[in-house]
Amino acid sequence: MAVPELWAGMDAGKAEHHCTVIDKDATIVLSRRVPNSEAELLELLGDVLDLAHGQPVTWAVDLNAGGAALWIALLVNHEQKLFYLPGRSIHYASDAYRGSGKTDAKDAFVIADQARMRRDLQPLQGTSELAVDLKILTARRMDLAVDRTRAINRLRAQILEYFPALERAFDYSTSKTALILLTKYQTPAGLRRIGRARLATWLKNHGVRTINVARNGADAAVTAAEAQFTSVPGEKTAAKMVHTLAREVMVLDEEIAQINALIEQRFREHPDAAVITSMPGIGDTLGAEFIAATGGDMAVFGSPDRLAGVAGLAPVPRDSGKVSGNLRRPRRYSRRLQRVFYISAQVAATHCPESQRFYRRKRAEGKSHKQAIIALARRRLNVLWALIRDHRTFELATPQLPAHPRKALARGQRPGLTR
Repeated sequence: MAVPELWAGMDAGKAEHHCTVIDKDATIVLSRRVPNSEAELLELLGDVLDLAHGQPVTWAVDLNAGGAALWIALLVNHEQKLFYLPGRSIHYASDAYRGSGKTDAKDAFVIADQARMRRDLQPLQGTSELAVDLKILTARRMDLAVDRTRAINRLRAQILEYFPALERAFDYSTSKTALILLTKYQTPAGLRRIGRARLATWLKNHGVRTINVARNGADAAVTAAEAQFTSVPGEKTAAKMVHTLAREVMVLDEEIAQINALIEQRFREHPDAAVITSMPGIGDTLGAEFIAATGGDMAVFGSPDRLAGVAGLAPVPRDSGKVSGNLRRPRRYSRRLQRVFYISAQVAATHCPESQRFYRRKRAEGKSHKQAIIALARRRLNVLWALIRDHRTFELATPQLPAHPRKALARGQRPGLTR
């Protein structure tokens, strides 16, 4: 007599997981808490496979990274069927199960039972080493960029409290000259004492690219100092904080430059790197984020429509009763993947002639800027999918117009159009 198929749900945690195994009638055949350690996880895997007696086991987990990474790697290495159910889905589904309390055992049961009943789940595939590397590097770069923005905001707020003219004199998010200046001179009196000529020389000797840039920076700083002779209470302490924050931003800039170099080097090792970056608006950084978000394997998604749904670029119907035709953004989508297509579409709408024409046509149809960019992003997703599928790079269309309308008519073409 054949043993029925089993479904195993794993409620993943940092130090421990909880596994619940059920049969086709949703009867629990095993429930165990297991440490997040290779030996114990392999023992659990063996025990569950023994219970199945050679029949298939369907595994499900509520995390696809972090604390569940070791468990996922073990299942993939042992060629087990594995599905991923987002934690939010489990949270909503658990309300339909008996018991008001929330426990790891109940969550693991819900995960297993949802895997047993649902037919819309996508198998969780193993991720390549390159995709994992890019995921780590791009995540680190994003953290550094957030830290840099926060430090610049604090820097500007601190300068504004005691020296508002200097705060207005530079764009601290783009001016390296301003950051170099603040590592030495932060007060009106100090800037007036050194003067324009000496300050320009000092800036050039401390990393400013050219003497003209140094002179412009010195002139802006001293002009701001000459506009304020009042010393605000707390100026000395604030100046020290400005010095520290300027140093911090410069260190972050160096780290971001190093990360960018690592991302570019690793991304260029991907076989589709040249194809992806051939799309207008996608450089090495966005290309690396695309690989990190998708794993670099389009076969996992099956179709561009599926990829668009994951990216949040394919609206889903929201009909009710006699009201139909309403569309909305899906609740579950990859914000990271959507960011790649949205930002690249914004760049392409400015610099790519074909994208410009498409964007203008959507605006002429009455769509807002955001709606037109999303529509462009959706179209570009289809194009990128086709390029990766066919292993060819993007090329701008160059219509060949005939020299004279009669020649076009002789070839069966309408004047001004190409086949």
